[in-house]
Amino acid sequence: MRKQKNRKITVTAFECKRGRLTIRGTQYLPAGTKLPIAIVSHGFMANQDTVRQYAKKLAKLGYAAYCFDFCGGCVIKGKSDGKTTEMSVLTEVKDLEAVIQYAKSMPYCDAGRIVLMGCSQGGLVSALTAAKHSDIVSKLILFYPAVCIPYDARRGKMLLAEFDPKKIPDRFRCGAMKLGRCYVEDVIRMNPYCEILGFSGDVLLVHGTKDKIVDLKYVKKAYAVYKKETIEKKLDRKVELHIIKNAKHGFSKKCDRVAAGYIEQFCDLH
Repeated sequence: MRKQKNRKITVTAFECKRGRLTIRGTQYLPAGTKLPIAIVSHGFMANQDTVRQYAKKLAKLGYAAYCFDFCGGCVIKGKSDGKTTEMSVLTEVKDLEAVIQYAKSMPYCDAGRIVLMGCSQGGLVSALTAAKHSDIVSKLILFYPAVCIPYDARRGKMLLAEFDPKKIPDRFRCGAMKLGRCYVEDVIRMNPYCEILGFSGDVLLVHGTKDKIVDLKYVKKAYAVYKKETIEKKLDRKVELHIIKNAKHGFSKKCDRVAAGYIEQFCDLH
């Protein structure tokens, strides 16, 4: 473990495209060739700064690690192009796919070994993306994944936003973020537990007992769905759920240290 902690990491900015939009992020690169890839996705209204510690952790474990700002997905400090009113879970899936293609194109990366990690909305985005690209994604890490988003949309109550789900407004506010109709329309008919099926790699879910944004029941059901698929398809994989006592949505430093330990156990290349 000492070698991992002392591993020299080169930090550089990167850019890639999703159509006309530029996605901007940061690469954490250890020395070596044919490095496995790890891509970390931030949550709703957040930015890449909120998940840098995980990218750094994965780089120290030997991964070429990436974090980035979703297009239109940040309230402050977002460096990528795009309007918040044009952002949705599905546009973020496209953003993540663009970053995957960029990382795969790097000569020092192993295009066939990819870890996707996401927090909150980024967790749902990562799970959906992994299901679409199970041929190249080998591991999936979900911290307090917002599997509840489609159900919240159908209730007409998404965090601080309230609306009539039968008459979705063209524009509405969710706290400091202005959202567009597409944010609701893209998920309101989605069954996330069906959409995440098809991923055959290892899965790690980490959640807190005091999460008031994503109820633990949603994550327990996701775990059950992954476990059932493992048995039914006789998949050779690990599916783990770790529940951190007293952890809220967005882990404290103390809880984050516990969660980081699960990453190390799950992704250690040695």
